[in-house]
Amino acid sequence: MSYSFNVRAATKALVKKLVADEFDKVVGNMICHAKDRRQAEAATSAFIDLLDDDASKDVLVAVHGGLSGHWVKDDLTVVTGSNVSISAAYTTKA
Repeated sequence: MSYSFNVRAATKALVKKLVADEFDKVVGNMICHAKDRRQAEAATSAFIDLLDDDASKDVLVAVHGGLSGHWVKDDLTVVTGSNVSISAAYTTKA
């Protein structure tokens, strides 16, 4: 089961809040991602923190992730694979 989202904000702190909000939605729609949310959100935060401060630009973040494994009905009982791809970059102010 996979997810993908993009967020954009004026500051690193605000974009982290938007990332948390998006992960709330992901887990709300696909409960299996409660298993990898902490790791994916921490990695996303770490990549955002790598950016030097630049108040003249917006922060753009893209996150794509997924889990594979053994399912019983809608429950992922055994995780056999996981992935996350993160992009964090500055972009021209909106």
